[in-house]
Amino acid sequence: MRQEEPGSPIRIGVSSCLLGQNVRYDGGHKKDDFLTGLLGRYVDFVPVCPEVEVGMSIPRPTIRLERQGDAVRLVDPKNGIDHTEAMQRWATRKVAEIEKLDLCGYVLKKDSPSCGMERVRVYAKGAATKSGRGLFAAELLDRLPLLPVEEEGRLNDPELRENFVERVFAYRRLKDFFQGRWTLGGLVAFHTAEKLLLLAHDPDGYRKLGPIVARARAMPRDEVVARYGELFMRALAKPATLGKQTNVMQHMAGYFKDTLPDDEKAELHDAIRDYRQRLVPLVVPLTLIRHHVRKLRVDYLLGQTHLAPHPKELMLRNHV
Repeated sequence: MRQEEPGSPIRIGVSSCLLGQNVRYDGGHKKDDFLTGLLGRYVDFVPVCPEVEVGMSIPRPTIRLERQGDAVRLVDPKNGIDHTEAMQRWATRKVAEIEKLDLCGYVLKKDSPSCGMERVRVYAKGAATKSGRGLFAAELLDRLPLLPVEEEGRLNDPELRENFVERVFAYRRLKDFFQGRWTLGGLVAFHTAEKLLLLAHDPDGYRKLGPIVARARAMPRDEVVARYGELFMRALAKPATLGKQTNVMQHMAGYFKDTLPDDEKAELHDAIRDYRQRLVPLVVPLTLIRHHVRKLRVDYLLGQTHLAPHPKELMLRNHV
């Protein structure tokens, strides 16, 4: 299985308060144990606090999004200060800086009027609707559409957490490949290694990538990089499902049909079925598959990133 370390550091942007920095409006923080503990062993964090970097104090009056006519403004309602233009100018500069840092992901603070990715409160006429997006988050998502981005609240969902980390490590592999002196043969090998991971997320997306690989010789190299990268990351952004994961594992089990004893084949199919019925997590059938792959030296499956898309020590597939 492809478990080698990435060729370059994995850097993840993050709202500073999630790392335990006392930068919030009340002088406190919102330290996230998963980020600072387990995930922090495998990535380098790049902390950002829009409010502090734009010049607001610690502590400071609360700010919020307000709808004024057709526009949404970032305001300090207590003091009547409008921070919209200052935050937008800073966000434009900051995202341009971030673009040069080779990030592989970003974790935003939920509900924040600067960093919230979705469902941020927008106030109008005394009432609030969860319909907004933080001003910095909007610029980040608009300028870097392929970057894996999540909110820390959503990372409490095991499936969203696994998908985010999977995309972060996949983005690193993609960047490492295209930032090197890649060849057409290398592209075929990369695409082949990612096949089962892509099929577990988006079979149609995998099929759309095929023609790009097949026609790569006749395309400008920059176009290959842009088109393949976009479709690759968009495919992985679609969550893997029980059905698609089951189909992929049944496909892998087919490689053992002529080599495994009947009782071991039955054991494997039982594990896949139990996963399909949510009786066991994904790690159970995949552990059996990895065992047989190593034992029988199935070269094609040994090269598949699906069997080891991120460090096993993260234990993400123990919960999905």
